[in-house]
Amino acid sequence: MLDIPVLISGGGPVGLTASLLLSRHGVRSLLVERHPGTALTPKARGINARTMEVFRQCGIDAAVRAAGLAEGGTGLIVWTETLAGREIERRVPGRAITKNLAVTPVKNCLCAQDDLEPVIRRFAESAGPGTLRFNTELTSFSQKPGAVAGTLTDRITGEEMPFTARYLIAAEGAQSRVRRELAVNMIGEEKVYDSVNILFQADLTRWVAHRPAALYFVEQEDLRGTFLTINGSDRWGFLIHGPKQYGWKPQDFTPEFCAELIRKAVGVSDLDMSVLGISPWEASAIVADRYRFGNVFLTGDAAHEMPPTGGFGLNTGVQDVHNLTWKIAAVLRGNADEKLLDSYHAERQPLGQIITRNSLANALSMGRTARQSNVLPRREFLNEQGLIFGVSYESTAVVPDGTAPLAVEDPVTEYVPSARPGSRAPHAWLRRGDEQISTIDLFGPHFVLLAGRDGDAWRRAAQAIGPSWPPLIAYTVGGDSALGDPDDNWHHAYGVDIDGAVLVRPDGHVAWRSRSSASSPQQVLRTALDCLLGRMPAIA
Repeated sequence: MLDIPVLISGGGPVGLTASLLLSRHGVRSLLVERHPGTALTPKARGINARTMEVFRQCGIDAAVRAAGLAEGGTGLIVWTETLAGREIERRVPGRAITKNLAVTPVKNCLCAQDDLEPVIRRFAESAGPGTLRFNTELTSFSQKPGAVAGTLTDRITGEEMPFTARYLIAAEGAQSRVRRELAVNMIGEEKVYDSVNILFQADLTRWVAHRPAALYFVEQEDLRGTFLTINGSDRWGFLIHGPKQYGWKPQDFTPEFCAELIRKAVGVSDLDMSVLGISPWEASAIVADRYRFGNVFLTGDAAHEMPPTGGFGLNTGVQDVHNLTWKIAAVLRGNADEKLLDSYHAERQPLGQIITRNSLANALSMGRTARQSNVLPRREFLNEQGLIFGVSYESTAVVPDGTAPLAVEDPVTEYVPSARPGSRAPHAWLRRGDEQISTIDLFGPHFVLLAGRDGDAWRRAAQAIGPSWPPLIAYTVGGDSALGDPDDNWHHAYGVDIDGAVLVRPDGHVAWRSRSSASSPQQVLRTALDCLLGRMPAIA
C-alpha cells in the first residue's frame, strides 16, 4: 500500500510544476502519468511573464529560456495573404511594449511544450522529496474522511497498486478521469469551433527572417490558418481555423492534403516539406463550477478549458498550482487549518471564468466560428496585461486593509502596480550588496515580510513569531538595511510609510499590509497570520 501526502495525476506542465513546488515546500508527493514520457508534440508554446516569474522563483527560468526560442525571435504578430505574398498588417504585441516590460524582471518566453516539459521534469526529479512515475495511471479513487484512496495501474505490466493520499491534485488535462468521475458541472460553451493542428518541417527562413513573429496569420477566401513559430526556421505548426466552414472533415486531413494546404498558405507550390503530425480538435470555453471536492483539487485544463487565442491555458494552469501548493504544505505541516484550502477555489475559479471568457472573445473576434471579412482581432488580443499581472484575490487567505481596489478603465489590458492585499506584490528593483535584485526574487516557498527602513519593529516581530507558523523571512528595505532602495521607489510601489510593512504569501500575492507602525507589532502580525491561515475568523 502506497501512503503519500499528495498524489498528482497528470505529468504535463501543470502536474510537473506542482511536483516541483511541493518539493520546494518539503512535501512528499507522487506524480503519475499514463504516457511513457513527456509530450511528443509542441502543443502550447507561449509562456507569459507571470509564469516566467514562477519559474524564476523555482530556479528554472534560465533553463526554460535556453530550451525555447532565442530572445528577439518573436517580436511581431503578422497577417498575410500568403507568407511569400502580400502582407496585410503587422503588430507589436502590447505585452512586449517597453512600459509593460518595466513591471516585471522577466520577459515572455516561447518554448514549445515538448521542449518545456523535459526541463520541468528534470528539475522535479532532482528536487525531492517528490517522485515521478510514468507509464502509471490513476485508475480508480474514492474519498474517505481525511484521505483519498484508490488504485494506480502500471500500463506496461498491468500491476495494480493500492494507494492512500491525503490530497489528490488532478492535472490530467481536458480528458481528466478525475473530473469525469466527480461528475463536475462545467460552466460555459463546449465545442465552440473546430481546428486542425499540423506539425511540419520546412525551411521558411526566406519568408520570416526579416519579420520574426510568434504567429503568422494567413487570410484567404478559402483558407484561414496560422503558422505557429516553434524554432523559427524549419520546425513549424500550422493551425487551420474552422475546417467545417469549408466542408472539410477530420478524415480529409491526410498528410498529402495537409501538405497541399501548407504550400497554398506559404504561396510556394513546390515547397520542400514533411508533415510530422496531424491533430484535429475542438475548442471549448468551459470552467468547473467547483475547484475543490473534499480532498481533491482540479487544476489546469481539468479545471478550465479555454480557446488558445491569447495563450492562457498552460499559464493559468501553472499559476493554479502555484496558488494551491503552498496552502497544502501549510496544512500538512500543521501551520494552517483545513479551511485555508477553500481559498483555492475562491481565488482561482472566478479568475478561470474571466480568462476563459476573454480567450473566447479573442477567438470570436478573429472569425473562428464563422467566415467573416474582419480578420484582425479585437484590441485586447495579446495586450492582456491586466489579466496577467492585475489579478487581485478576495478570500479568507487575504487580510483586507480597508483600501479600495484601484480603478482602471480596462481591467483586461491595464495594469497598475499595487500592494493592496490580494494583489500580486509589485516588482521593484533593490540592491543587495553589489547585486541588483527584484522584489520578485525575494518570494518563494515561504512568507516574506517587507518593512520600511524605520520598520525594524516589524522585522523583529516576524523573527519572533515561532515554529507554529509557516516559514517566514523578514527584511527592512532602504536606509542601512541589507536591502537597499537607491531609487527610493519601494515605499511608493507598496503603498506604505517608512515604518509600515507588507506580508507576502509564497505565491507572491500580498496577504496583509500595515501602512505604518503599530503599538504591538507582534500581536498584529500574529492575528493577521491566524486569520489568513484559517485559525480564527477572517477580518472583514
